[in-house]
Amino acid sequence: KQKRKEKAGKWEVPIPKVKPVADDEMFKVMRTGSKKQKAWKRVVTKCTFVGENFTRKAPKYERFIRPTGLRMKRANVTHPELKTTFQLDIIGVKKNPSSSLYTNLGVVTKGTIIEVNVSDLGLVTTSGKVAWAKYAQITNNPELDGCVNAVLLV
Repeated sequence: KQKRKEKAGKWEVPIPKVKPVADDEMFKVMRTGSKKQKAWKRVVTKCTFVGENFTRKAPKYERFIRPTGLRMKRANVTHPELKTTFQLDIIGVKKNPSSSLYTNLGVVTKGTIIEVNVSDLGLVTTSGKVAWAKYAQITNNPELDGCVNAVLLV
């Protein structure tokens, strides 16, 4: 239990509490079949992140559809100590506070912890190695703004 508590309080996040997103708001039911009776597919209505070498499943077997227009690749990340903003590539979605399903789908909402590529910033760890990736928390609603703004967790 102690270890679990340590893992939970690992970062001092800029936005501690976030309003959870309901499934009704997140997904739109897509009806399929010749008579449009089958209703097991869902279209994600929020911004998502998919990996670099991602390929969709065949449409027949795809349960969650993530539209290409709502996919994000880069984020405007602000360094809290330097007070400067950099546009960095997103590596992955670490944790979405609304649901673990949203984390697995790569849904990007306000308060989500993402992993960003900081290799070009030249940040160095305490042991002297160059930091390759760091975590950042999203501070805006990407589906409203059309971009991802985040604060680096240091």
